[in-house]
Amino acid sequence: MRRVTSLTITHYTDPACPVAFSAEPSRLRLRWHYGDQLTWRTRMIVLTLEPGHAEMLAEGAPNLQRRYGMPIDPTPHARPASCEPACRAVVATRLNAPDAEEPLLRRLRVHAMVGGLLDESELIAAAAHEAGLDPAALARWCASDEAEEALQADIAAARSPSAAARALDHKLGGPAHERRYTAPSYEIENPRRGASIAIPGLNPVEAYEVAIANLAPELTRRPKPATVEELLIWAGEPLATAEVAAVAQLDPAQARVELGRVAQPVPAGADFYWELRSAA
Repeated sequence: MRRVTSLTITHYTDPACPVAFSAEPSRLRLRWHYGDQLTWRTRMIVLTLEPGHAEMLAEGAPNLQRRYGMPIDPTPHARPASCEPACRAVVATRLNAPDAEEPLLRRLRVHAMVGGLLDESELIAAAAHEAGLDPAALARWCASDEAEEALQADIAAARSPSAAARALDHKLGGPAHERRYTAPSYEIENPRRGASIAIPGLNPVEAYEVAIANLAPELTRRPKPATVEELLIWAGEPLATAEVAAVAQLDPAQARVELGRVAQPVPAGADFYWELRSAA
């Protein structure tokens, strides 16, 4: 019987980063096309460990919102905020309730991109509740030595980019003495062949698909969804206009027309998420 190939994608990201949020349509498209042939591992960068980064993030991201269309509020945040508590919550969830790691990260991103402050316990508790977690349990997990060790391991890994990534220094971040992956960055590995490709920084979806095709040409690529309703059912959660447009390969205006027939808009930032009317 033929063994099924699965690629492992280590995804370096941060819930506070609007660039990473703007790249979510491409990641969703990869998940749609390749499904469980891709195994995702998420690692937290913790961007605000670097001096001045919290202040930079607090300035907002109006240019990114206009360019990529994700629901980002262009208004500056109320104050600079550390993303470390939110990153710790993601890591702690990975250790204790791994199926909820991605939903929690999603909810933290959604809150952060409309001006939420990721160092506020109330925001983390709200995101936990929305992800199906007990906020009190999450707080206990975050206080554990295991969560601290795992978070420090993520921080170290993010600041140890591969040799291939270092060759693309303009796609890395951090000070000169400690270069790190920017959000999002991917390390894509075929464990069976012992081959890997590093793709640091924001890139078009085609860059990831070329890497996947080179590492595992035998993978099956599912066609784009037949309808936006099919996509929303598969996602199981509200999606942004830009996400639907990317996966369904529609112009954003056409995506809104198609979505308006089956879903209701939920205002957020400068755009919308879309929720199936049946689900709402």
